Amino acid sequence: MAISALSPTAYFSSFSPSNDSLISSSPFKPFKLPTLWPWQKVKMGPLTVSPMGFGTWAWGNQLLWGYQESMDSDLQRTFNLAVENGINLFDTADSYGTGRLNGQSEKLLGKFIREFQGQKQIQDNIVIATKFAAYPWRLTPGQFVNACKSSLDRMQLEQIGIGQLHWSTANYAPLQELALWDGLVAMYEKGLVRAVGVSNYGPKQLVKIHDYLKARGVPLCSAQVQFSLLSMGEDQIEIKKICGSLGIRLISYSPLGLGMLTGKYTPSKLPRGPRALLFRQILPGLEPLLNSLREIAQKRRKTIPQVAINWCICQGTIPIPGVKTVKQVEENLGALGWRLSSGELLQLEDAARESPGKMIQNIFQTR
Repeated sequence: MAISALSPTAYFSSFSPSNDSLISSSPFKPFKLPTLWPWQKVKMGPLTVSPMGFGTWAWGNQLLWGYQESMDSDLQRTFNLAVENGINLFDTADSYGTGRLNGQSEKLLGKFIREFQGQKQIQDNIVIATKFAAYPWRLTPGQFVNACKSSLDRMQLEQIGIGQLHWSTANYAPLQELALWDGLVAMYEKGLVRAVGVSNYGPKQLVKIHDYLKARGVPLCSAQVQFSLLSMGEDQIEIKKICGSLGIRLISYSPLGLGMLTGKYTPSKLPRGPRALLFRQILPGLEPLLNSLREIAQKRRKTIPQVAINWCICQGTIPIPGVKTVKQVEENLGALGWRLSSGELLQLEDAARESPGKMIQNIFQTR
């Protein structure tokens, strides 16, 4: 049953750690947030978004996720169900889609927004966060602005919610990096985006771009990083602290570790495609963590993915699990409306540290 747009809405910021912190052995400090339902909203710069968004990497990706154009009607039902139940944040990128389908994720999102049959207020409140690739031929601010305009054309939108730099080139093309930053400034000043963000930025580069944009009068709204019980290393901890101190909203991508934290796979039951190689390497070392997730899920009458996503929310982040089926939306919505206890959070983090299996970090992640 869809949730009415007239349901009570709570807007709040949560950039300060709670005094009700975990036992000191945990590197993560829980945020003191109210229990969140999807129709409630959190602040992200000038925007108000659902406490969980959905990622659309799979929409158009044949190689990794087995996308076929025959899936589009199912994807539209998936999108409609999410929006009808209070989810208004959708993450995409101009590089999502393989081969001739490059940009397909953006095209589908735009189409689904236009064809949404629900209340116009719900439609108008949808926030698209798209990422612009730092391709080597995008060497000037103008070329980056043109990338933004191309995304607007694909989605047939007048303005993008959050325009994000997909990755940093600081490690291999520092001069290009500055041009891309200026491109973010230009698209913000031209009103093409309501806010700007970054993805795959490490602690040092995150502070640098924040200060650079601030000096230009452009607030840095968000920072995406691979963040989950499989990715809770020193960089993630430091990035989380920086975001908290600077008022940047942390978006957790891959909160389910590409599916490894769903409990659906084992070393003898692997997904199809390239993911199988990664799963074969990591899954054998995840037994302590998966056992803890399973134990808490059973006690809470939740599923393993719901517990894993709720952990991200308890860290004050906005998780964006990928969805491509109605069943996945229904299950992920069950991560909202309740909170893990401090003891459960500590149990999961201890189990994660005891598990030798760790997620491989994105090759574009900088320091």
